Amino acid sequence: MTLLWQMNKGYSLQWVIPSAFEGRLLREFLIDQKISKRTLTSVKFDGGSISVNDTEVNVRHVLEAGDVLKLVFPPEIGSEKLMPENLPLKIVYEDRDVLVVEKPWGMYSIPSKEHSAGTLANRLAGHYETCSLAAAVHIVTRLDRDTSGLVLVAKHRHVHHLFSLQQQEREISRTYEALAEGVMNSIEGVIEQPIGRKDTSIIEREVRHDGQYAKTAYRVLGQYSDTVHLSLRPFTGRTHQIRVHMASIGHPLLGDDLYGGKIKVMERQALHCSTLSFFHPMNNEWMTFESPLASDMRSVLIRLAQKEKRDFPC
Repeated sequence: MTLLWQMNKGYSLQWVIPSAFEGRLLREFLIDQKISKRTLTSVKFDGGSISVNDTEVNVRHVLEAGDVLKLVFPPEIGSEKLMPENLPLKIVYEDRDVLVVEKPWGMYSIPSKEHSAGTLANRLAGHYETCSLAAAVHIVTRLDRDTSGLVLVAKHRHVHHLFSLQQQEREISRTYEALAEGVMNSIEGVIEQPIGRKDTSIIEREVRHDGQYAKTAYRVLGQYSDTVHLSLRPFTGRTHQIRVHMASIGHPLLGDDLYGGKIKVMERQALHCSTLSFFHPMNNEWMTFESPLASDMRSVLIRLAQKEKRDFPC
């Protein structure tokens, strides 16, 4: 498969048909390549094209081994409501298809009616505009406003679709570092409790028997007199999952007043996405990225270590 990017001219994929698809319909080959039916409909009606050996065809075309198939996706049009902002964007990794960025705490991932500017999506749109990249913003792994750390972004709707399939199979892995209240009785464990929306709130979630399945693994990195430093891996992606699960076992995150955490030490929930791993859907490579602990959480750990006269790794 060949990837073809042309600035302001859209996104294309190209294949040489293998012998296994000799005599089969073009549609079958594209479905095998995980091109969604929705995408094929968009290609047909919204300005894309399909060609074999430089001749435009439709999905009922019968393939021959060695054919050169090219799929040109329709141009992407970003939302008129998303205003590009040329503000700093901390890019950890970027290629033709993927972006990995670090989101600071206090920043929303996407705009809302109340917050139409200043979001990560606004900055991504500004970055695309600067690079003359004709693409909508596709954030794959969002973070809560007050959670910091790594975020995965797809630079085309088809790549986003492929990442969505990975998410369904739980193939995108994230680990977090957190500071929580209390003393843990075990060094590691798993919290496997369903999560649903609280009846009295449109924002707050809780563990409840009729909620959606949720699973979080934790491991203690450091224990202080009344605070624990944790590494956590959510196996599912429920809203506020880590925050709800930790509160449910009596260890709310520092600063997380929504779920019972004390706000004297931290201005926000002490949660940072520290590692992100995924299978690159176009390069066929397993990729892992790491982000150092956010400075405010690190400062708390240093103070705790000094107070209890313990060593804290630099």
